[in-house]
Amino acid sequence: MSARDLVEGEAMLDDEENEEELADDYDGEGEAHQGAGTANPYDSSEEDDDDDDDEEAARAVREGFIVDEDEELEDRAERRREKRKRRREEREREDEHLDEEDLELIGELNPSLQAPVAAESKFKRLKRGHKDRDLRQPSQGIDDIFNSDEEEEAAGDYGRHGHRRHMHDEMDDFIEEDVFSDEELQREREDLEIARPAKKGMTGLGATDAAGLDENALEDMRAAFGDGNEYLFALEMEDQEEEQEEDEEKHLDLKDVFEPSQLAEKMLTEEDNQIRLLDEPERHQIARKPYRNVVLTEEQFREEAAWISNLMLLKKRIEPELREPFQRSVAKVLEFLVTDDWEVPFIFQHRKDYMIHAVKAPVEGAGEDGDASQYTVRAEKLLNMTDLWDIFDHDLKFKALVEKRNTIQKTYDNLQSLFNVSDSVVEEMLPAAVTMEELQDVQDYIHFQYASQLRDMTLMNSDVNGETHRRKASSKTFFERVRNGKAYGLVRAFGITADAFAQNALKEGRRQYTEDPAERPEEMADGFVDNDFSNASHVIKAAKSLFAEEIVMSPKMRKVIRQAYYMNGAVDCFRTEKGLRRIDEQHPYYEFKYLRNQQLSDIARRPELYLRMLKAEEEGLVEVKVRFENFDQFRQRLYPDIESDNYSEIADGWNRSRRDVLDMALGKLERLINRSVKENIRQECENHVAKECRETFSQRLDQAPYKPKGMVLGTVPRVLALSTGSGVVGREPIHWAYIEEDGRVLENGKFVDLSIGDRDRNIPDGKDVEAFVELVDRRRPDVIGVSGMSPETRRLYKLLAEVVDKKDLRGAPYTDDHDEEISDRLEVIIVNDEVARLYQHSERAKKDHPSFAPLTHYCVALAKYLQSPLKEYASLGRDIVSIQFKPGQQLVTQELLLKQLETALVDMVNLVGVDINEAVTDSSTANLLPYVCGLGPRKAAHLLKIVNMNGGVVNNRVELLGVNAQYPAMGVKVWNNCASFLYIDFENVDPDADPLDNTRVHPEDYDIARKMAADALELDEEDIKAETDENGTGAIVRKLFREEAQDRVNDLILEEYAEQLEKNLNQRKRATLETIRAELQQPYEELRKQYVFLSTDDIFTMLTGETSDTLAEGMVVPISIKRVSDDHIDGKLDCGIDALVPESELTDRYDIPVRALYSPHQTVSAKILFLNRKNFTCNVSLREEQVSRPVSNTQDRLRGEWDERQEQQDRESLQEKTQSGGRTMRVIKHPLFRPFNSTQAEEFLGSQSRGDVVIRPSSKGHDHLAVTWKVADGIFQHIDVLELDKENEFSVGRTLKVGGRYTYSDLDDLIFNHVKAMAKKVDEMMLHEKYQDGTKDATYSWLETYTKANPKRSAYAFCIDPKHAGYFFLCFKAGENARLHSWPVKVIPQGYELQRNPYPDMRALCNGFKLLFTNMQAGKRR
Repeated sequence: MSARDLVEGEAMLDDEENEEELADDYDGEGEAHQGAGTANPYDSSEEDDDDDDDEEAARAVREGFIVDEDEELEDRAERRREKRKRRREEREREDEHLDEEDLELIGELNPSLQAPVAAESKFKRLKRGHKDRDLRQPSQGIDDIFNSDEEEEAAGDYGRHGHRRHMHDEMDDFIEEDVFSDEELQREREDLEIARPAKKGMTGLGATDAAGLDENALEDMRAAFGDGNEYLFALEMEDQEEEQEEDEEKHLDLKDVFEPSQLAEKMLTEEDNQIRLLDEPERHQIARKPYRNVVLTEEQFREEAAWISNLMLLKKRIEPELREPFQRSVAKVLEFLVTDDWEVPFIFQHRKDYMIHAVKAPVEGAGEDGDASQYTVRAEKLLNMTDLWDIFDHDLKFKALVEKRNTIQKTYDNLQSLFNVSDSVVEEMLPAAVTMEELQDVQDYIHFQYASQLRDMTLMNSDVNGETHRRKASSKTFFERVRNGKAYGLVRAFGITADAFAQNALKEGRRQYTEDPAERPEEMADGFVDNDFSNASHVIKAAKSLFAEEIVMSPKMRKVIRQAYYMNGAVDCFRTEKGLRRIDEQHPYYEFKYLRNQQLSDIARRPELYLRMLKAEEEGLVEVKVRFENFDQFRQRLYPDIESDNYSEIADGWNRSRRDVLDMALGKLERLINRSVKENIRQECENHVAKECRETFSQRLDQAPYKPKGMVLGTVPRVLALSTGSGVVGREPIHWAYIEEDGRVLENGKFVDLSIGDRDRNIPDGKDVEAFVELVDRRRPDVIGVSGMSPETRRLYKLLAEVVDKKDLRGAPYTDDHDEEISDRLEVIIVNDEVARLYQHSERAKKDHPSFAPLTHYCVALAKYLQSPLKEYASLGRDIVSIQFKPGQQLVTQELLLKQLETALVDMVNLVGVDINEAVTDSSTANLLPYVCGLGPRKAAHLLKIVNMNGGVVNNRVELLGVNAQYPAMGVKVWNNCASFLYIDFENVDPDADPLDNTRVHPEDYDIARKMAADALELDEEDIKAETDENGTGAIVRKLFREEAQDRVNDLILEEYAEQLEKNLNQRKRATLETIRAELQQPYEELRKQYVFLSTDDIFTMLTGETSDTLAEGMVVPISIKRVSDDHIDGKLDCGIDALVPESELTDRYDIPVRALYSPHQTVSAKILFLNRKNFTCNVSLREEQVSRPVSNTQDRLRGEWDERQEQQDRESLQEKTQSGGRTMRVIKHPLFRPFNSTQAEEFLGSQSRGDVVIRPSSKGHDHLAVTWKVADGIFQHIDVLELDKENEFSVGRTLKVGGRYTYSDLDDLIFNHVKAMAKKVDEMMLHEKYQDGTKDATYSWLETYTKANPKRSAYAFCIDPKHAGYFFLCFKAGENARLHSWPVKVIPQGYELQRNPYPDMRALCNGFKLLFTNMQAGKRR
């Protein structure tokens, strides 16, 4: 079956899209369609070996495949008990009931007890009943097949009845016409009563009374067969074991109730518990997880420090005299990270002195008395916070390097011990390898050079481990045959080894000279002919191939080529045939469509450009090639390194052969290194863009809350936030919310009319102005915040500013420098809404304020952003990657981006600190805890849990260790990391409170802080002792605060303190002393910058979604006409900007009235002449002469960087195609019409909602239209519409046909009944409980996980097909051991289509799938 059979009506797919065939993307559907109408609709092509899987699948279907209703968590332990109970009862029944031979034997011994004919027929009917039931019972009803209950465990026997009941019950079912006498009924009841408490064994023989046996017959039977109690002991032991298992199962673990994915999501797995409880920083545990078993020796640790220093020095500009201190600083930081397990914020805050190089310089003219005042200290900062994170990352990379090196070394050691191998290349290059590529080179060399020994070693290891491997009959490679044969003598005759040649090329050590043999290559080759190579030419060819391969596998040679590649590499971009048509001058990829000769240094300056090129290459629009510039010259320079210096015909012959070998090797090496270089450049560019995002995010985090007038920096404001969202002011309500400084939402509501009236013209104020003024006067907010999702927000801003101005609304009063109470006019500001947009529809918003409208949630988030940008960003969690920080951000992997953004949050949270007691009661503050040094999401949650168990309040920092507390919240190592970043508000009245717990001072430095406080208060030792004895250890600092004598610490000479500490305790604390002095004066002072107001460009981008790159003067854009006048036209851009067409720019055809050319709601192309970003207005031109000449996307480039010749050829080719088609630009009067091609339509719809539509011209001619609609994010369907019954070439046909199946009367009919209908079905699908919001692979993974957790269950799920718009995958797995399958589901206006069968809704689709699957299995069994 072809793909065309799956896509009914291929005209639905626009030719412009070059849709790929569907057949490769689905498995199973092709076979399902073959032989339609035959007995077997699903003819699988699988091998006979898969029969077991099919039987397993069929059995899974009978046991309850998939459910329509909600799947609840089932009590698996209860099901297992029921199953064992049924199995035990079955075993008892089989023992209790006699077979026919037993009955015949009894009858022979007691002729008088022969069973009557009626009884005989009764048992025959019983057997027939089973058989007849098997014949007449279908495989199962459609509702039963997919029943989720597992009460029936049909263990693969399709003919067996599900419920295993007592024989009497079966008789009741099948012998219903027999009438028993009263005596028989009484005996039946008595037997049942007796049977209930009976012991296990064959005591159920009493049931044979139904067969007419009396007590004498039973005695004879017992004499012959026993009473069944002989094996009772075994049954009792089994019962005891089962009861013990049942008792054990009463203690269920979480993993017995929840799926593994759910446990992982909630961080409740065993691994999570280990991370939570281990006394090691959480981020360190997670990052180092792959390298837990890598232990470095002291020598390797020193090597690592040098390795990291050299890497960092390549990118940092450091003066030569600072290089050695820099290396020492890196080594010390590495020691702190690895040995002491301190996280980056701790090192940066409390070990600053090790990152600063201080030099004492004598003051000019100073005496020689050595007085400290005669010196000045010049300090150089060697490392910043970003450098520390880089060292942390480099440490992980080095561990990976060491792990791989150890593996290679182990392999080489085994070769040495088993085969006496000694290889100078490995012994020299393995210790010297400093990159993964160099290690891989060594590994490749070993596997090439010692392939046969490695195979033997594998077999030897298998024998030791008890494994069996069959040796292949002929496992030697071509190169091994050459190496082990005579031809290898000719390889040696080349006079130089591959390693010696590589050493010459690397220019290291003494030059290695080439020796010429006494014979020509052809003559010498005759002597090496053997069975493998029958003539001289074959020998020469084999020898050249092997020698070339040895050069290719030489680690040194690869190093030569790699180094040269990075120095001489250049990047070229070539458009493909698909790109020729897709990438026009307005396309964002046009910037590199003809880009050539980009040096790697150019790529380093614009890393996002290279990532965009690779993205375009993935889309098949361009081909990116990294090439070696001047490779021929490089080749010529290498020839002398392999040639001999002799002059003779023999030498010339050998040199020609050597050059041939080198040419062969360089060709392979160029291709090999090219791939790794291209990938390495991509990784470097991704890292660079991710770090740029981190830097931008750090700047957004580095802003304090909005500072109310008259308050200190860091004071949290009261905020009134308002917004109309994307609505129009005056038409849509204005939502508002008032938030107190503690984060509580005290009021919210809506305003409709806030317009200010005009007394002179007797125009009253809007009806809500008075209510707004009353609200402001009553609540006295510190600031009014405004934001929205359209340029209309600017109007709201101006409206509120006018109300504040006219009504003289003021903020809360405060005291100025002259102790006078004043108040300033209330400030109205536009707030950054990037967090609010994510919050308004989030689950967190619904949980926080379930009764609020989404736009009210939006206002709440705006207000909280003004109160603390840091808390709002931290609350996003993993959703932080949804915020745009830098161009090209979407081209970086989410994990890399998230890791970089998380480090920025960690830095800022630890700079600000977290009030631990506030975190216990406030969720927004608790969101900061995972970013505290030493903690993480698991340890933070555990910390809050323990604090609540200890009473809900932390009185001092040491309580977290369990001192004076019932439970410890953490271990010593984690506490050392986080102690100084968790602060506790100091209260003078609390005797247990230590004022230093409210500072950035670490507990390890409390004694130093107390000594400085005592010196500042000029207390001697007796005074200190008396004060501390009376008021505790914190008394001295408390006294300093009480007497407001903090300024006295400025008089202390910290240099002397620092010298004493370093001399006596060997601790460098100069910078730490400065921190202590600052904290004693102002504990936890706000160190962030002031709140950052948005710039004009930022506001423009936020409200329109356009940047200077996407919207600029000279660009041609579509505008929607609002009003047409004789002298101008008013319009609007898609982004909401008002457009004005002045009279001079209306048209080039002055003979036609403007109103005849244009009408309201018409969409036309216009060229932007002037753009006012502040007022959100622009002037545009509709003149064809202007519109046909858009601004060029190309930049000023150096000669040779842009292929102008190719560009001109492509332009002429496209013009010829357009002219040959004779088509002119078609314009249709419809509000959804856009003069777009398919790419532009997709870009336009990219930011729109699901189901939005664009009508556009078709490339198929004037009797076709194209309709593009958004199926999902990044997925668009292009529908080809055939127009019939047209009045003229440019009018819309009266009949519109889609795919030859659907007919519509006009465009509105088509949009509503075709596109919108399909969009509703897409919504229905994506909102269904069986829909998985992920890729096909992710859905497969979910099915695997589900069936592993539920081995007896089968599962199915839907997911979207991103390659074929309008299609979904139906993925299913019929049991744990069954194969994964997927069928295509097509969305149609009336519902869905599966295997050519239409279904109106999701319920019908699911039931239809089950029926199809059942029929398919039935066909397989037949």
